[in-house]
Amino acid sequence: MLITPRVTLPYIVGPTDGSHAPLGKLGTVHKVPGFVTEGRVTIVEHTLAPRRLAAPLHRHSREDELSFVLEGSLGAMLGDEVVFAAAGSYVLKPRGQWHTFWNAGATPLRFIELLIPSGLEGCFERLSPLLTREGPPDADVIRSLASEYGLEFDFDGVPALCRRFDLEP
Repeated sequence: MLITPRVTLPYIVGPTDGSHAPLGKLGTVHKVPGFVTEGRVTIVEHTLAPRRLAAPLHRHSREDELSFVLEGSLGAMLGDEVVFAAAGSYVLKPRGQWHTFWNAGATPLRFIELLIPSGLEGCFERLSPLLTREGPPDADVIRSLASEYGLEFDFDGVPALCRRFDLEP
């Protein structure tokens, strides 16, 4: 039997509160988990150092992502398009579209991401320990986990992305 944590309304998360589950160098704090919204949306806050690639090119089959840039400059490849978004900008990454993103500036990047509907946070929580331990992560293990959540990754394209946009992986 699945037990859903009890939610007391109003649900308020302070600026430093939330569940921390970094994805490698991508700081990830779960602010509003899906159980709070009955699965409609999950909200996470990400941070990323300058000139860092956040993730390999990837796509989701089950959710849309909407990023709101709080600080810094977000670079993103959305299909064949490359965009740059300053603080105050929104970037939509619809389900089914190959995409990746990075810190395109010289200062730290901080942004909020809405995952619509929720569910992907389970993948983030399971990926976090795989990406934060010593040594390179096992791509086959990550692919297997990702497939459970309807995700696909292009790990082979990371070196070319880093060269093209002058980034660290």
